[in-house]
Amino acid sequence: MKKLLLFTLLLVSGFGLAAQEIPYIKADQITVWKNTDSDTIYVLNFWATWCAPCVAELPDFEKLNTQYAGKKVKVVLISNDFSRDVDKKVKPFVKRKKLKSTVVYMDERTPNTWIDLVSTEWTGAIPATLVVSKSRGFERFFEKRLHYDELEATILEALNTP
Repeated sequence: MKKLLLFTLLLVSGFGLAAQEIPYIKADQITVWKNTDSDTIYVLNFWATWCAPCVAELPDFEKLNTQYAGKKVKVVLISNDFSRDVDKKVKPFVKRKKLKSTVVYMDERTPNTWIDLVSTEWTGAIPATLVVSKSRGFERFFEKRLHYDELEATILEALNTP
């Protein structure tokens, strides 16, 4: 009986780890982040597990998230994987890579309806990143793989924008 109870507890606790929540968001959340009138700098990275350059840049976003923890910088990794892959690919990927940044899933079927909300410069290719702070009047968009030095330079520029 004790072995069965122990097995059940281990099994249940293991499910909690495997079932890490990844909130689904709608396009209007992008508008909320872009128009939040606070001095928080939002770093919105659009990526997917199947995109090699996206995966390659994630450690740099994680480093940025750690470096600016407790400061007014919010890193949000927005998955553009297929909805059918969130549970079987995205969640295990996030767990395996031990991502600490906020990870969400863009739950919109037609990208053309929300891409321009991010930036009119965006063709829809990923990786793509928007760094924005309404109160600072700061907005930079990148449609390429970013490295830490470029990310940090952009954050420092935003922090120094009155």
